[in-house]
Amino acid sequence: MGIDSTTLAAAAAWAVAIGTVALLWWQVRVSQHLNSANAVMSLRERFDSPAYRRRRKRLAEGLLLGRHEDITNLEVAAFFELVGSLTHSGVLNRKLVWEAFGTWVSGYYTALRTPVDVIGRAREASKDPLIMHEFEWLFGLVQKIDRKMLGPEFDIAQSTQQEVSLMLRREAVLEPE
Repeated sequence: MGIDSTTLAAAAAWAVAIGTVALLWWQVRVSQHLNSANAVMSLRERFDSPAYRRRRKRLAEGLLLGRHEDITNLEVAAFFELVGSLTHSGVLNRKLVWEAFGTWVSGYYTALRTPVDVIGRAREASKDPLIMHEFEWLFGLVQKIDRKMLGPEFDIAQSTQQEVSLMLRREAVLEPE
């Protein structure tokens, strides 16, 4: 008893259909990754623009000088809120975001939470506990990836404090270019 031509044709049709679906899935994944990479590069260009460099410089200077009461403009934090939201929703690739912004996310988030909790104050003033919640989530993600990349024996808390100080000093002398 052999395989008849109808059964063979049906099996071939199924094989082609499954192969087509697999190819389409692969194409969608590649397209998503490329779109994410392009979006991260675009966000990085925005972050490095003269206008944002001035904002980053002003914020870093205020944080270094301990002028926490003067920090009312949270545009840099709002930028990371957007990046966090896009990453959390799966639009942006987590590893690409970590590579492009990890140091700044850790530095600014830590500096805006300690020694004075500027973000907490903004939440209280507006009576909105969700202010900067995606930035907070992004900070947690960056910390998680840092732990994975650096290993369990690495002291992330100590490293973060050193990074904050170095990052703020670098940011405070930014030129708009």
